[in-house]
Amino acid sequence: MDQLRIGVLGAARINRNGIVNPARAVPEATVAAVAARDPARAREFAAKHGVPTVHPDYATLLADPDLDAVYIPLPNGLHAEWTLRALAAGKHVLCEKPLTSNADQAREVQAAADRSGLVVMEAFHYRYHPLIRRVEQLLAEGAIGPVRHVRTAMAFPLPRFGDIRYNLALAGGATMDAGCYAIHVLRLLGGGEPQVVSASAKLRSPGVDRAMTATFRFEDGATGEMTASMWSSKLLSFAASVEGERGSIRVPMYLMPSVWPRFTLVRDGRRTVEKVPGEATYTHQLRAFADAVLRGVPVLTPPSDSVANMAVIDAVYRAAGLEPRA
Repeated sequence: MDQLRIGVLGAARINRNGIVNPARAVPEATVAAVAARDPARAREFAAKHGVPTVHPDYATLLADPDLDAVYIPLPNGLHAEWTLRALAAGKHVLCEKPLTSNADQAREVQAAADRSGLVVMEAFHYRYHPLIRRVEQLLAEGAIGPVRHVRTAMAFPLPRFGDIRYNLALAGGATMDAGCYAIHVLRLLGGGEPQVVSASAKLRSPGVDRAMTATFRFEDGATGEMTASMWSSKLLSFAASVEGERGSIRVPMYLMPSVWPRFTLVRDGRRTVEKVPGEATYTHQLRAFADAVLRGVPVLTPPSDSVANMAVIDAVYRAAGLEPRA
């Protein structure tokens, strides 16, 4: 195989940035088909973006023998089901975060992926940008010494309270939508799997958090804190910072480093600002997905990582007195 033909499940808004534009920058990947709950939306999407095939439903798309992989931008609560169905149909999967609704589902997906030998990649797109790789390299080299504290945030205003991201039946909530990023980068910078010390939620409706704060402790004694919000006094933040015994690293825009490709390093009292340019994070992500499918290059966000991330999300919900998503 020298060309990756991708089918898209759904005509979601994220498709343009998440898969259509990246495919134009990655010659080995092609958006070859689309299906949506509303066939009219699928036809409109295909016409607008030059997608050659429109299938009447998701199941028919999965059965298309000309497709190698699927991109899943569906609501959170549908990710696990359609990832499992795609694997059963022999398709590789690039699925929007969070990969599943809870850790048990993530383990089920991991087991299915292992059995199939197919690639499953959770779309934490920021993870594939060279700026984040550079920060990871500095931490591995001990540039700031042993890590002592990590602080992360993912906050944005979403006052459309009828949005599916507030829908409990579809695994909604700020910790699922924003917190999955903040927890993911906290785990990356902390270099391990944190234990939840405390968590506090602000609710939009019963069981559905519009904001969440949590504190953590890592096995080596380092501590952490994260803020996730879709509606709170902290309107906008995509920052992450890590403090070590010799200094600190602060990334003002970890989520979209192509927009602000800089981070600040303080080492032994000396402050420097390092610029690490790159393409859009989604382009780096799709290129990594194509490398995994076509050449067997391991992905950075496989189902095993999803299991670990969802375990922390579940623990945050429990610590805040809420149930993990069903």
